[in-house]
Amino acid sequence: MEKQYSVAIYPSEAIITLVKSMKDQLAQEVDWFHSKNSTGHITICEFEASAKQIEIIKNQLSKLCDTLEPVEICLNKFGSYPNGAFFISPNEDSKNRLKPIMKRIHESLHIQNMKKSNDPHLSIARRLTPENLERARALFTSIDVAFLCDSIVLRKFDDTIKQFVVTDSFKFNNNPKTEGIQGTLF
Repeated sequence: MEKQYSVAIYPSEAIITLVKSMKDQLAQEVDWFHSKNSTGHITICEFEASAKQIEIIKNQLSKLCDTLEPVEICLNKFGSYPNGAFFISPNEDSKNRLKPIMKRIHESLHIQNMKKSNDPHLSIARRLTPENLERARALFTSIDVAFLCDSIVLRKFDDTIKQFVVTDSFKFNNNPKTEGIQGTLF
């Protein structure tokens, strides 16, 4: 049976705590909203996989992350999408560092029906009404935080708590020698 998974970037504990407090503040203003209880993260992709497939995917992620170099990420503005998402956005330099990482992960995982995120952002709320989106914009006007992106996490959807939970973490080891190495026959 297939389960739902997500690959994401978790910021530092300090930023996760800050995002949780922002979600709590927003909930006092607008009551409950989508992703209120979700840990702060930057989604890379979501997909469904069987137990057998997920072992292959973990191996692919491990090999890829071994080659990736840690990058400093600066989150310095708020943004929103027409669908009611309200989020913290990385600056342009950080976006330009994150997008190739996200693209390499998308390309390295050969998964059908993968939902890919191509615009790195850290969600605070999803599916807010236009009125509640305005309230969020009024509540949060400036931010400037940074973290070292040196790993990604694999998360599995937990039907009991209706949230993704981390099952594995993959460290960026900046080890380019392992990239593209294939075994030889002789």
